[in-house]
Amino acid sequence: MSDTSADKVATPVWDLPVRLFHWLLVLLIGFSWLSGEMEWMDWHFYSGYAVLALILFRILWGFVGSTHARFGDFLYGPGAVIGYIRTLPSRTAAKFAGHNPLGGISVVLILLCVLLQTGTGLFSNDDILYEGPLYKHVTKELSDWLTTIHKYNFNILLALIGVHVAAVLYYLLYKSENLIKPMFTGRKQLPPGTVPAKMASAWLALVLIAACAVMVWFVVTR
Repeated sequence: MSDTSADKVATPVWDLPVRLFHWLLVLLIGFSWLSGEMEWMDWHFYSGYAVLALILFRILWGFVGSTHARFGDFLYGPGAVIGYIRTLPSRTAAKFAGHNPLGGISVVLILLCVLLQTGTGLFSNDDILYEGPLYKHVTKELSDWLTTIHKYNFNILLALIGVHVAAVLYYLLYKSENLIKPMFTGRKQLPPGTVPAKMASAWLALVLIAACAVMVWFVVTR
C-alpha cells in the first residue's frame, strides 16, 4: 500500500482533555516565564499553582484516560525504542496512532520536569519579599537549595521543550507528517483499519481536574 494521503483516513486519536492540557500548559509555562522575568511574583505563583493542578491531572489521566493518553500506550521497552531510532533517517514516518517511542519518553520527562519545577517553587524564596506557600515548613537552608533547583531546572525544561519542538519540526519538514494539527483537531491521518482511540468520559476529566485544583488550593492555603 502506498503511503499517500489518499490512502489514509482521519482517525480519532487525542481526546479533548489531552488537547486542552497540552495548549494550556504551553500558555501557562510561557506566562510563568514572563511573570518571573517581570517580577510579577503574585501572578507567577498563581500560574505555578495552575500548572501544578494540570500536571497532577495529566498524571492521573495517564492511568484512566483515553487510549493514547495512557502511559501504558506510549511507554515502550528498549527494543522498541532502538528499533524506532533506526527508522529516523528514513523520510517515511513510522506510523503510531499515539506517541512514538521517543515521543513517549519526551512526554514523561517533560511531565516530571514540570512537576519538579512547580514542586520546588512551593518552597522557594527570593531573600527579599516573596516566599512559596510551603516555605514555613522547611528550614531556610533547604528552601535555598530548592530555590536553586527551581532556577536551574527551568533551563532543563527549556532544553526538553526545545528538543520536543525540534522533533515536531523534523517530522513536519523531513518526514512530511504534521503532528501539530492533530493536537488541535484530535484526529490523525492513519491507514484505513486503524482502530480509533477509545475515549474516556469528559465528565471524569472534569471531576479529576476539579479534584486536582482543590488539592493544590488546600496545600497552598494551609
